[in-house]
Amino acid sequence: MRGRIFYWSLTSALAGFLFGFDTVVISGAEKKIQSIWNLSDGTHGIAMAAALYGTVLGSILGGWPTDRFGRKATLLGIGVLYVLSAIGCAFAWDVTSFIVARFIGGIGIGVSTVAAPLYISEIAPPAHRGRLAGMFQFNIVFGIVVAFLSNALLNGVGENAWRWMLGVAAFPSIIYAVMCLGLPESPRWLLTRKGDRAEGLRVLGLIEPEKSVAEREALANSIVAASSQDRSSGVFWTTRLRVPIMLAILVAFFNQLSGINAILYFAPRIFELTGLGEKAALLQSVGIGITNLVFTFVGLWLIDRLGRRTLLYIGSFGYIASLGLCAWAFFTKTYGIVPACIFAFIAAHAIGQGTVIWVLISEIFPSRQRAEGQALGSATHWIFAALLTTLFPKMVGAFPPGYIFLFFCGMMVLQLIWVKTMVPETKGVPLEEIQKKLGIRTS
Repeated sequence: MRGRIFYWSLTSALAGFLFGFDTVVISGAEKKIQSIWNLSDGTHGIAMAAALYGTVLGSILGGWPTDRFGRKATLLGIGVLYVLSAIGCAFAWDVTSFIVARFIGGIGIGVSTVAAPLYISEIAPPAHRGRLAGMFQFNIVFGIVVAFLSNALLNGVGENAWRWMLGVAAFPSIIYAVMCLGLPESPRWLLTRKGDRAEGLRVLGLIEPEKSVAEREALANSIVAASSQDRSSGVFWTTRLRVPIMLAILVAFFNQLSGINAILYFAPRIFELTGLGEKAALLQSVGIGITNLVFTFVGLWLIDRLGRRTLLYIGSFGYIASLGLCAWAFFTKTYGIVPACIFAFIAAHAIGQGTVIWVLISEIFPSRQRAEGQALGSATHWIFAALLTTLFPKMVGAFPPGYIFLFFCGMMVLQLIWVKTMVPETKGVPLEEIQKKLGIRTS
């Protein structure tokens, strides 16, 4: 794998670092924000969830700028949104300005989950595509860990420590935006959307310089042919794309119905139910964060070796075992095993769904519908994340914890059946060949 492709992929994946950092950094400032502006619980909840609302909007709309203005321009725009959000949060003068700033950052997060994995999948060699596209997820997790560390380091800088916690994100955001200026445009966008064959061939030459001019011409022809230039190929909601549409929806659906966001966001509440009390915050911020990071790295190492489908199998069995044991522990009051089960659950997620989701969605759609498909999968993910995050506290109040974990376990049994019956293996397959494998007609 050439160094320049790794660098371009890493640059794009840094959007994931800012995503993870921005999502979690609020945890160190939320109590101070509520007190200085004397917020009611309702207003406080809206302020904390503002980024999530923006994420849903950004993921729904993210396919449009990615197709209209190009992958590179959209990635650069994401960096600008992150910079504006960080500065806006740092200098917010009231809760309204704070909510607006967080909402802008959320839009950047949502668009990043569309544009970044998509861009990487379109420039990466098939043999390394899983590992490179999976760096987006690794950077999300890395950003979460760095955010916890940053909050700890800035906690004692004075009365305005919370402003520093939120504003410090401007520095990596600026670095990311500057790095994006050096990215080439995706050759597939140039060939199938802009119609700039000369530039598309030039970028293909940068990506695969070992190929002859004739070989690059043939590759460009295959990309254009696979995109089906006739008018009907521009239609997204069609039976022609029913297989990738269902795959994108279901991989995002099952990702959230594992309970991952509920467990990440409400880990202290879960641990308190076992009697751990004061240890909960430490277990969440340090133990869960490090477990997630380590096993995401393992998933990246395995994804191009074992394949996407195999990792989903491993993750499904890990989910079922860990969630089933959690349910049993709460039913039998064997609370001592719950922390170990939660860490096993995080490891299963990191190796399986966490590593695979953004990679798989970015691979399964034809070039002309790839941005819309990525937006569909991303929006499904964030809508269910918002619903689950909203409903989980009510679920805990209405049902014994054992039943909640049993529900998540049952959903993962359904995921296992789905993986067995519907999910194809895309490891090492060129993007234009994947659509043939999924039975997508090219005319």
